[in-house]
Amino acid sequence: MDIINNMKKNILFSASFLSSDFTEMKNNIEIIESAKADFIHFDVMDGNFVPVITYGEKMISDCRKISKLPFDVHLMINRPEHLIPEIAAAGADIITIQAESTIHLHRVVTQISELKKKAGICIIPSTPIENIIELLPFVDLVLIMTVNPGYGAQEFIWEMLEKVKKLKQIREKHNYKYLLEVDGGINQETYKPALEAGVDLIVAGSAFFNCPAPSKFVEMIKGGF
Repeated sequence: MDIINNMKKNILFSASFLSSDFTEMKNNIEIIESAKADFIHFDVMDGNFVPVITYGEKMISDCRKISKLPFDVHLMINRPEHLIPEIAAAGADIITIQAESTIHLHRVVTQISELKKKAGICIIPSTPIENIIELLPFVDLVLIMTVNPGYGAQEFIWEMLEKVKKLKQIREKHNYKYLLEVDGGINQETYKPALEAGVDLIVAGSAFFNCPAPSKFVEMIKGGF
């Protein structure tokens, strides 16, 4: 099943696993699934590209055993090409790499596609969209970080929505296929402006897991404007 093309007409939500309590892994997945999230978002961090270390392919593989939801895996690591085969085998459906993390971006995007996974590319707040223009025909997803990556519960950087607007214009002009995703600082106050800018896929962690009714949070996001 084409998990992206089959969902393109809808507003999508991806629950960020990083913000959950890892001692309650199975319960966390049940919360995500019962809330009718479209994806589970996994942030793989190496303590090098970003300041902290999170988890790797084993966590994703263990979660794959207890969930049928598509896995949206974001590699915040240097030289991701060395880990991509393991992440793919662990059960990732979408693999997103950082534009700043490797020299041969086209080669790594192709590597993901050849593994029959959806390929995404991400830029941090300080990276202009011009750095990824040549990659846009080859990716299925573009992730705009709306915080500086590495920690949860940061404040939303509003200026990043201008990148979303530009990328939407480029997609329409060239009939590209990528989804636009944002991650960082998404909550009840920021999701609507993100959607108005042209976002297709919203990632949220702290706001989702700290909400007294996660299903209501997802319903609000997917209800749109």
